[in-house]
Amino acid sequence: MNARLDYFGNPVGGKFMKSIISAGKALIGSPLPITIQELVRMRASQINGCAVCLDMHTKEAAAAGESAVRINLVAAWREATVFSDAERAALEVTEQACRVADGGGVTDEAWANAARHFDEDQLAALVGVIALINAFNRVNAIVQNPAGDYRVGQFT
Repeated sequence: MNARLDYFGNPVGGKFMKSIISAGKALIGSPLPITIQELVRMRASQINGCAVCLDMHTKEAAAAGESAVRINLVAAWREATVFSDAERAALEVTEQACRVADGGGVTDEAWANAARHFDEDQLAALVGVIALINAFNRVNAIVQNPAGDYRVGQFT
């Protein structure tokens, strides 16, 4: 399988990707725990059908110490007992944010629940992580980048 376009190799696409990668660097060191960031990236990538990002973030999560059980249960987080209330709140906001067209966006109830677990800086980081992974998911889905060969730390 080949991508429709070498987006990184294209002058316009490459410039755009460098810009959104730079935006992602603003989240490094944010007070939102990396485990939650990776869970959010994985769930958004599952919803959006982005194999490239799912490949990347499952491997990054594992390298950061996330268990195989939790990685494998992200898609069924509601029925799984391995996620904290804070993680569940972040995953709920993620799902609603990824499905804006299906239900009108993030509900006040989901946001209030997240606000019980996260301070404003963490919420700002959560919004940034969700927005950014959705951008990456869409680029990869549009150009049909193939997945499977990501190496941990490849883009750092």
